[in-house]
Amino acid sequence: MDITAAMVKELRERTGAGMMECKRALVETGGDTEAAIEHLRKTGLAKADKKAGRVAAEGCIVCAADHEAGRAVLVEVNCETDFVAKDSSFAEFARAVGEAALSSSETEVDAILSSPSDDGGSLEDARVALIAKIGENIQVRRAAAVSGDGPLGTYVHGGRIGVAAALTGGSADLARDVAMHIAASNPAHVNPDQVPADELAKEREILTAQAKESGKPPEIIEKMVEGRLRKHLKEITLVGQPFIKDPDRTVGQLLDEAKAGVSAFVRLEVGEGIEKKDDDFAAEVMSQVRGA
Repeated sequence: MDITAAMVKELRERTGAGMMECKRALVETGGDTEAAIEHLRKTGLAKADKKAGRVAAEGCIVCAADHEAGRAVLVEVNCETDFVAKDSSFAEFARAVGEAALSSSETEVDAILSSPSDDGGSLEDARVALIAKIGENIQVRRAAAVSGDGPLGTYVHGGRIGVAAALTGGSADLARDVAMHIAASNPAHVNPDQVPADELAKEREILTAQAKESGKPPEIIEKMVEGRLRKHLKEITLVGQPFIKDPDRTVGQLLDEAKAGVSAFVRLEVGEGIEKKDDDFAAEVMSQVRGA
């Protein structure tokens, strides 16, 4: 049976696969479009399995929020290259994952991916199909949610850093300002009371060892350590950091003036904690030239 351009076009529109892949699938199935769709899904799954071990440290952070309900979800969706991270199909998939996480109130990746997609399958089916279409490993790495009864601030910077912050008191504008500050300054905790005791003890131990090198008396060393510890706590806590829009005030002072507080926040950054392959492209090109 002759495979016409119209048949290939229809299959491309229904599956999103490449033109040559569609033509090969139609040839394999004798021009049966439905069988070709099934064939593409199967080969897409095989491609996904092959690509699953490849490092996916690029991608985007998406934020889905229901400000009236006071709930926001951040999701990190990864791919292998920055080029694919800017692809419209990848962005649409990431947006759908974020919306599914919000509507289902789920933060477990497997549960989110079991949610239905617009094409009638699951989001996991959509992920596999996108791998077949784009040709890169695509993973939904993690999701985190924040909720509260007060104003909710959300901010995504360049698609790579996302923040959601729940306030008690204050306003929506203040909540967004706080979210922007968290994106820029990356505090570890809201206030010193939230710093784990073991983390505090470890820092005190390090500061004590450093202070002892000065050769000063024990009572002076103790004061040095306490001063440095207070400085460290200001640096790692939200309320102690200088506000990015007005460094003469701390975020804590800003909140106090508004009679507000931060009950919780989450901050996700693309690729944090993933060991990236350090490609030396110049050496790779030279190696290929020499081989040729």
